[in-house]
Amino acid sequence: MDHAHRNRTPHSYVEDVSPGHGRARPRASFSSDAPAVELDGSWSFRLAAGLHDLTPGFEDPAFDADAWPRVTVPSCWQLDGAPEPARFGAPAYTNITYPIPVDPPRVPDENPTGEYRREFDAEAGFADGGTAVLRFEGVDSCFAVWLNGVLLGDGKGSRLPTEFDVTGVLRPGRNVLAVRVHQWSAGTYLEDQDMWWLSGIFRSVRLLARPAGGIADFFVHADYDHRSGLGTLRVDVDGDVRLTVPELGLVDADPAGPHTVPVTPWSDEQPRLYQGELATATERAPIRIGFRRVAVEGGVLTGNGRRLLFRGVNRHEWHPLTGRTLSRETMLDDVLLMKRHHINAVRTSHYPPDPAFLDLCDEYGLWVIDECDLETHGFSKNAWRGNPSDDPAWRAALLDRAERMVERDKNHPSVVMWSLGNEAGTGANLEAMAGWIRDRDPDRLIHYEGDWDNCAYTDVYSVMYADYPMVAAVAFGQEPLTGDPANDARRRAMPFLLCEYGHAMGNGPGGLREYQEMFEAHPRLAGGFVWEWIDHGIARRDARGSLYYAYGGDFGEPVHDGNFIADGLLFPDRTPSPGLLEYAKVIEPVRIEAGQAEGGMVVRNLHHTRDTGYLRWMWLLEVDGDPVAEGEWAVPPTGPGAQRRVDWPDALAKAADTAGPGERWLSVRAELALDEPWADAGHTVSWAQIRLDTDSAARTSPSGTRSGTRSGPPSAKGARAVMSSRGNGDTITLGAARFDAVTGTLTRLGDLPVDGPRVDLWRAPIDNDRFSPLLAAWRQAGVDRLRHTVLDLETDGDGLTVRTRISPAGSDLALLADYRWSVGTGNRVSLTVDTAPTRPWPVPLPRLGVAMSIPAEFDRVTWFGLGPGEAYRDSEAAVRVGRYERAVDAMQTPYVRPQENGNRRHVRWARLTRPGPSGDDAGGLEITGSPWFDLTVKPWPTGVLEAAAHTVDLTPDGRLHLNIDLGHHGLGSGSCGHPVQPRHHLAAVPARFTLGFGPLGEEAGDGVG
Repeated sequence: MDHAHRNRTPHSYVEDVSPGHGRARPRASFSSDAPAVELDGSWSFRLAAGLHDLTPGFEDPAFDADAWPRVTVPSCWQLDGAPEPARFGAPAYTNITYPIPVDPPRVPDENPTGEYRREFDAEAGFADGGTAVLRFEGVDSCFAVWLNGVLLGDGKGSRLPTEFDVTGVLRPGRNVLAVRVHQWSAGTYLEDQDMWWLSGIFRSVRLLARPAGGIADFFVHADYDHRSGLGTLRVDVDGDVRLTVPELGLVDADPAGPHTVPVTPWSDEQPRLYQGELATATERAPIRIGFRRVAVEGGVLTGNGRRLLFRGVNRHEWHPLTGRTLSRETMLDDVLLMKRHHINAVRTSHYPPDPAFLDLCDEYGLWVIDECDLETHGFSKNAWRGNPSDDPAWRAALLDRAERMVERDKNHPSVVMWSLGNEAGTGANLEAMAGWIRDRDPDRLIHYEGDWDNCAYTDVYSVMYADYPMVAAVAFGQEPLTGDPANDARRRAMPFLLCEYGHAMGNGPGGLREYQEMFEAHPRLAGGFVWEWIDHGIARRDARGSLYYAYGGDFGEPVHDGNFIADGLLFPDRTPSPGLLEYAKVIEPVRIEAGQAEGGMVVRNLHHTRDTGYLRWMWLLEVDGDPVAEGEWAVPPTGPGAQRRVDWPDALAKAADTAGPGERWLSVRAELALDEPWADAGHTVSWAQIRLDTDSAARTSPSGTRSGTRSGPPSAKGARAVMSSRGNGDTITLGAARFDAVTGTLTRLGDLPVDGPRVDLWRAPIDNDRFSPLLAAWRQAGVDRLRHTVLDLETDGDGLTVRTRISPAGSDLALLADYRWSVGTGNRVSLTVDTAPTRPWPVPLPRLGVAMSIPAEFDRVTWFGLGPGEAYRDSEAAVRVGRYERAVDAMQTPYVRPQENGNRRHVRWARLTRPGPSGDDAGGLEITGSPWFDLTVKPWPTGVLEAAAHTVDLTPDGRLHLNIDLGHHGLGSGSCGHPVQPRHHLAAVPARFTLGFGPLGEEAGDGVG
């Protein structure tokens, strides 16, 4: 049926491309002393199936909604009651694909529609001769509003405010507000962001009095000249308004000024805000003024005259229980976590955030790229046919979204760029948006990533997920040409930033350090924004009541993108992931390096604004992980952008000279000397470890024996090697070790039952494996289904040699592995493994090492190596050499979708023990390396980890499963970004590694078979 004859005229606003009807003009978000009524709280609610299922007369004040259930406003109705299943619909996740047919501006008849009612009281004279305004901060995706039965209008633009003038409709005393919200509308086609599809009145609702003669709107302009140190202030405001800023000596001044005064500029590191007030005879509004200038100078992004380098994140609004509805406390948690992890910039992907978040960015200091509520990515599936970005019929809607963003957020000093949107293709409407913004606010820069071939309306050259060669080429002005010489010249004069990079999905991202090194070395590079801040897992409980986090497909969606929604630096509960710890270390604003031949250390201050005088410097000297001396280091302040060398303090030099043999590690920590708004005194801002000894072969085990073993056959002196028959079921005994005489597998070490070790190449795929070609290549090569064949087993008086062939079914691809066992000192045995491919392998190896298992009660792990957290070869900046202890459960990283995790790098020795009655170790296993190994310890095997869809699917099987590895393939960012760098590939080439095994305590036995 033709759209014009579908008999839905009363609700045609749903499929109307216009931004809305009956709305007040956009204006700044601000508070004042004018009366206001908060309308958040409990509302009556009914979820209808679509326009065919609406409640007649629900907007009538006399309508009886007592039987309706109640919901909280603000909220997303699909998450009502989380973590229990919602009463109203279900979430759905897609990244690019629209969850409705692409038939703009039409939407399906199955269109969940929420009907809300709320009664409230208004005092007589509420507006006092002025006007009364009803303000919605955010409603998804389309809504119509009635007050006391009178239709006020309708609106779209989910993450932008909408106001209605209710002056002639508001009554003294009881009032009835009715709102009808539609999940799908024409606006849906403009809101195809990579996130959950959720609906409802998800931000606050207020009734505001606008006094006669009050402050309708204002625009603060606060420029800063770094050459003179002067700030220039003017405030655009209509009416008889006076400006007072006591710290600037302004009292009842003309807001228009301009007022030029000495000021301290605003920056992320020193977010100086001057408190002021705008006042009329009937209204007073507080303002916070931050003087700053962000500009492009000679192709370099600058802030207050200095080069500006973004250490950024992309931030969606998310909470695992409430979705996109966030409390101020949650927003503050985000800001404080960012500050404590050295993040200095936020891109508000992909819509303007709750305005309270920008207030916090102003106060605590974060540079912000404020992004418009626009994405049409799903049109790319159809070669961008019908894309609203280039359709004149949609121009008003796109311009409206740009205007509402700019007007709402124009007074935030933290906002330094406006972004037109994300992944909305190209088109004249985007250029029109940029033109309107530039006319309204010429002092801020304009960003848009999706139109590389037309740089006429943006101020920065922005790209997603550029690989290392691309970034390096741009750094030298050698980026790909567009074919338009004028456009190429414009683009080469622009700063370059990665608006998305380092896809933080699952275990990763790896390779962040290499990006940061390029950013810091080349002035044209303005840094980047890691994708993204938080995993969007939805809290749910399984049948046993265990909490887990759901992702795409868990709610029966016919179209979804799985766990691609879990790609954040924070886990859903806001626990920092290893990826965030790695990023924080990589982007540290102060670098500590060894002083090379001249000794001491070098301090490099990468701060934009601050010197290092706010830091206190501490040192710690350890030998083989044991502290031997520590103290404070008097380090003179180093200015922003400068560096200095500092001599060792006398106490450190003396301690280093007298320390005993072993690995001597100096740890230097720069911490807050005093409390800061974002962290307490003592918070670590920067740290480094410096190796002081040169004898890297000197390694001692906790029992005092050398951990290294020789590559040749060791002598059996000091132990007995007893050989028994090799009949079926018989064993071979070598010192304290017993082996299966047929397979050569170690079965017992002293009194400790053991299964393994044997060569293992497979890891439970990480997301960066799964969402890249790598996993398919591994499976094609059969690396996930290897079989072991014993070719030969030899014994002699000194040891045991087992020769094996490892190969997948259906392939002649193979790895030969020889195990050479020998007796070590005491009750220890040594294993040297030699591996070699029979021909070149077409893929790198996921891992190379041995796997084994022991009983689960030995669940206390102590090790000397890198820690305390997990690390991999291209993600190990955040760990340091030391002696650590963890329970096995604490060594697991709970990625939303289970995958390879928990690896500890460069372990010199490790002990797995069980606690005795007094809490001391009561037996166990010691493993040593020559010189070191990677270690994971899990209460389930790799196959269980690989098969699990959620953390609640992981059930311990009564054994501890150990991987003792020579190496891993790197992590990379292949789920959406750069692959693993060649230097971090684990090639299938001949390799040798040597390990030592020894039973501890009561497990040691007598070493005799």
